[in-house]
Amino acid sequence: MTANRNWSAPESELLVPFDGSFRIDAAPTAPGRELDKEAMKAARRESTNEIYELQRKLYADNRYAVLFVFQAMDAGGKDGTIRNVFTGVNPAGFQVSSFKAPSDEELDHDFLWRIAGQLPERGRIGVFNRSHYEEVLIVRVHPEFLRGQRLPNLNLETIWSERYESIRNFEKHLADNGTIIVKFFLNVSLEEQKNRLLRRIDKPSRNWKFNPDDVKERERWPDYMRAFEDALNETSRPWAPWYAIPADNKPYMRLQVARIVRETLESLGVEFPKIDEAARLALSKCRETLEAS
Repeated sequence: MTANRNWSAPESELLVPFDGSFRIDAAPTAPGRELDKEAMKAARRESTNEIYELQRKLYADNRYAVLFVFQAMDAGGKDGTIRNVFTGVNPAGFQVSSFKAPSDEELDHDFLWRIAGQLPERGRIGVFNRSHYEEVLIVRVHPEFLRGQRLPNLNLETIWSERYESIRNFEKHLADNGTIIVKFFLNVSLEEQKNRLLRRIDKPSRNWKFNPDDVKERERWPDYMRAFEDALNETSRPWAPWYAIPADNKPYMRLQVARIVRETLESLGVEFPKIDEAARLALSKCRETLEAS
């Protein structure tokens, strides 16, 4: 079966290649030129309005489910981007799932089990704020977490390639059965992350978002970058592409995500269902009955 034969990833210079050639140290974290902040915000709002209309058609069409996955380092901008890009969408056809440390029940299953239960239904948009990729990102940087997973025959030499294979197969299965998958890596620089963490300390209304462990994790930045590079190369595929979004400039980041979300939904060609002549006659009779009542 060919995965979503009517769908292809939007063209973009930010698309992670499918041939394993992505290099994170060559991926930009900023636009590289001065851009008009207000113009970017206006363009993002325009895309957001179009996303709202496209979501209504997706919901009525009821053939595809659409899943957008967001991964980033701490303070990478996931929450704000999700909030800005999907502002105004109908909650009846939209869901956001966040994944923290797995519970005891989740640890009693394979690492994809808790993800499967949060997948969007046909006609709905689902967003994963973090995802199954935590198992090849933070767990790879901290392999000691594997001890709590009680895995039989654990082999640190092969587990990561095995998990990449499991993820590829899982996402291919979803795509073959009508789930459109698009994944965003919000690529923030080490310096910009520091500035954002400092703002969380300095601004009382943001103190609650500050986690002291985030500072400690900065010491492992090179390890995380290697983990991200490997994960993106191993799992960016035509049916489940990754986009590496420059994340130092928030308006630019949100605009790029909104554009790709809009183009993804547009590419599905969904429309409001058209009724046949018999249904049209039934509607006409219902109108006559209502008007006469």
